[in-house]
Amino acid sequence: QVQLVESGGGLVPPGGSLRLSCAASGRLFSRSAMGWYRQAPGKQRELVAGTTPGGSTNYADSVKGRFTISRDNAKNTVYLQMNSLKPEDTAVYYCNLRFGVEHWGQGTQVTVSS
Repeated sequence: QVQLVESGGGLVPPGGSLRLSCAASGRLFSRSAMGWYRQAPGKQRELVAGTTPGGSTNYADSVKGRFTISRDNAKNTVYLQMNSLKPEDTAVYYCNLRFGVEHWGQGTQVTVSS
């Protein structure tokens, strides 16, 4: 059984930074693809950033150059460093683990507002 617990969300002014963390239970983490998704009110959930077991990364065009995804396999944790935040980044951010079956965290709210 895999459990994902996100943390690090909050309220930040435009131009600010936040770092999200997602801790995974179980033994699949190092062999799993990990991703951060977000869902804004009235919109579909979208991929923000992903990382493969080997450490390759990919990003949505809207966050390239501002967000960085990283993973620490020793800690079973994936991070999302978010810089130069914009109001349009406001959403609930979800952690995703994929190893055959997908698993989701409960989500953490990120609000970018002055």
